[in-house]
Amino acid sequence: MEIQEQLDKISEEIRQEFIEQDAAREFTITKSREIIRYASKTIRAIHRHEFDDAKIQIENGKKLLDECVAHLSSVNEIQNTHYLWDAQKEFAESNLVLALVTGSALPTPKDLGIDNSAYLNGLGEAANELRRYILDGFRAGDFSRGEELLNSMDCVYNVLVTMDFPDGITGGLRRTTDILRSVMEKTRSDITLTIQQKRLEDLLQNKQ
Repeated sequence: MEIQEQLDKISEEIRQEFIEQDAAREFTITKSREIIRYASKTIRAIHRHEFDDAKIQIENGKKLLDECVAHLSSVNEIQNTHYLWDAQKEFAESNLVLALVTGSALPTPKDLGIDNSAYLNGLGEAANELRRYILDGFRAGDFSRGEELLNSMDCVYNVLVTMDFPDGITGGLRRTTDILRSVMEKTRSDITLTIQQKRLEDLLQNKQ
């Protein structure tokens, strides 16, 4: 076989693989955006205490995530692309917020079918999201879960801070952990001030 024929054969095989990779890439980019939208809808539903709707949104996201994995299974070169990692992180966050708020068992990375680093970063962001849930409760006059959820934030931080590995492995987890520490300190301060104010208001009311 002549050199040109050999090159034509080799290049055609490469071209076909590139076509498959490109198709999988385009599919995954589109579906990853949809997964992120479902994750946002999940968290919005949680803050509205619409937990059944949150579970539906999670199921929608899971179906799309499974489709992405199926499309990428034969093109290993692009399985760890950043856009899919972002979708996994957001999917993890939505699942973990729901579990933390409802007191359900925390799903594992294997349960969710996602990368470990995406899971840990999603866990950190889920803990951050608890601040909003706590403050929304306070504004609604519900002071019952502030310290409980702050303790959950503490537990998450205590785990994340032990993951002392390079950012290339953890997906920038150190930054996520630093942000959580800052959010946690603000939340602890807000809870302390709110409880003190509530006690003072109760004391004044009892004296009337």
